[in-house]
Amino acid sequence: MKINRMSCTLEALVAAGKLAVTPDTEQGMFARIRGLAIPFEEVAGLAGSVEAVGVTEEFRKVIRLFRVEEGVIPAGFRPELVYGNDRSMRVDLHRDIAFGENGQRRPGNVLFSANTANPFTVATMKNFIANLTTNPQIIYEHFLNNPKANKNHQFKDRFEVVRELGNLVGPGVDISVEVNDPFAEESALLEEIARFEEILTPYRLVVKVPHTGPLNRANVGDFLAGDYPSVFSEDPQSAFYGHNFAYKLQEMGYRVNFTLMSDPHQMALALLAKPYFINAFVERRHGQTTEMARLLELLDQTGEAEYRERLQEFMAQSDILGSHEKDPAKAEKLARELVAYRGFYTRDGRDGLDNARHALRLLKTANLPETRLIICNMKSAQMYYDIDKMLVEPEFADMKQRVVVTCEPEYFARFTGSPTIYNYQRSFLNAVASGGQG
Repeated sequence: MKINRMSCTLEALVAAGKLAVTPDTEQGMFARIRGLAIPFEEVAGLAGSVEAVGVTEEFRKVIRLFRVEEGVIPAGFRPELVYGNDRSMRVDLHRDIAFGENGQRRPGNVLFSANTANPFTVATMKNFIANLTTNPQIIYEHFLNNPKANKNHQFKDRFEVVRELGNLVGPGVDISVEVNDPFAEESALLEEIARFEEILTPYRLVVKVPHTGPLNRANVGDFLAGDYPSVFSEDPQSAFYGHNFAYKLQEMGYRVNFTLMSDPHQMALALLAKPYFINAFVERRHGQTTEMARLLELLDQTGEAEYRERLQEFMAQSDILGSHEKDPAKAEKLARELVAYRGFYTRDGRDGLDNARHALRLLKTANLPETRLIICNMKSAQMYYDIDKMLVEPEFADMKQRVVVTCEPEYFARFTGSPTIYNYQRSFLNAVASGGQG
């Protein structure tokens, strides 16, 4: 029989006279930490160097802010021990959405996120998510301006919505919010972010910063009118706009969700901005890759120019080409490069998850232990099946709770069931019905 390592709670150490409670630690604060356990072999190392146990000022700050019930450490925080200059051992709280209440890790290896701003649907899975992701389209189009969702126009603006979401999910869930116009003046952007911070507190707020590619303040109007450059435009000032803004926010102390990543080559440079989240968009780009591969195969089989032209049209409609790129030969060349780069005919890429795998490999070697990967943009059932299987591949076994899977609650709902449920429920309910008649 295997016996787990012995541990000792702080309460037991105090009761045994091994440690005192620091004079500045209120009884109510000690009640919140007394159940925290230390491996027994580590207790011996405390002798002679630690005389008392207490909490840090940061611990008090978190408790006062979230006002959770007595004796409880709020979800979303990892308890850590720090050494005080008074020979004390202090319990500190570090923001970590992998933890539930009282410093207990969430039970699953994968974290889930709701991709919605609808409080009514968030309520259905609020106990099962560690993150909530919003953006202007989600807030305005899918909720605020949607009479079916925002019933009786109950919510008037996005700040009301975000406040309600924060109240609903509590302290343990991060909430990613995005500014309305990433190309606005910096002072206006920072003012907008400060308003969200006031609502959510710094502990829950994550600022979503998108990659902007070749777009900038000067050409975004033309872009919306249908006139736009190649997505691969070599303009450093525009291309690094999002990177620089993400970096600045991180330097200011904000946690950043650096988003709109669909290809592996975006990841390494994005990590240099030290984001809290990076993203792998999967479904749309896999669909585009699949269609490019199909048209290339038809072109190779028939040699007919029609397929080259159809390829160019498809890539233009999918924004892979700029509005002025009309050369089918160049389109074919780029399509072949993308299909090969995305590993469409390889084990890594045939399911469209090559960018997610690449991101996980980068995270394993990066000096960013707090950074997590969000896998997003799923629509089909097959994509969820493939993600689910990928996350139990032995290569990623050590990425415990560093992956967040996000989508609409309605999408996740599909995967709580199985046809077998009907088989058994029919048997159970019929048995109850027949038994009740007896």
